[in-house]
Amino acid sequence: MAYYFFFGVVPLPVTPGALNIKTPSKNTTVTLINDGEVNILKEQGLREISFEFMLPQQKYPFANYSISNYTATTMIPLLNELKKSKEPFQFIVTRMNPRGKVLFFTNIKCQIEDFDYDEDASSHGFDVMCNIALKEYKPYGTNSIKLSTIAQAAGAAAVTAVMNKSRDTSSKKTPKTVVVKSGDTLWNLCKKHLGDGSKYKEIAKLNNISNPDLIYVGQTIRFS
Repeated sequence: MAYYFFFGVVPLPVTPGALNIKTPSKNTTVTLINDGEVNILKEQGLREISFEFMLPQQKYPFANYSISNYTATTMIPLLNELKKSKEPFQFIVTRMNPRGKVLFFTNIKCQIEDFDYDEDASSHGFDVMCNIALKEYKPYGTNSIKLSTIAQAAGAAAVTAVMNKSRDTSSKKTPKTVVVKSGDTLWNLCKKHLGDGSKYKEIAKLNNISNPDLIYVGQTIRFS
């Protein structure tokens, strides 16, 4: 089975082992005087995508060199430029059987939220391990609405109002500890609970974890 990740038209040479796509809910719970709690259903939030991947600096039999010759030397500046440009791109994941039939297909317009990489010769040799967080992008604009005047006798003119959607500023309390589940990485846990995946080294040090890339299911991670 063939499995490929693409940033626009740029493929990753080594397919990540895991991918997390989160679709947050923006529903609001309110309490009514006579009816108790009710849930006000709203549009779902923008999808959030995160994963860890390797950029090889040498040839491996499992790397997709048939479609990509990108190494850390070329890929890291490309991703940094893509983040700096503030331009959205198509994030594409495809799975195909040996006959070329597409089994699963993900195509989301995204922008890069966070990107960091780790050069650790003792753990990765010449290769570079990267962590990236993407967020779904949706085009937006302002709407102008003409409001008819009621008091025409007073000579009131038409009024133009610009309606802007306000951002959700609700905050989530950071738990003191979490228990590692299947598919978790330290970077993903920091991104989820601290809002910043790049803090994974700080949390690794707090938990006496010598290799931040190695955590196991059932392990308790402290955040404070």
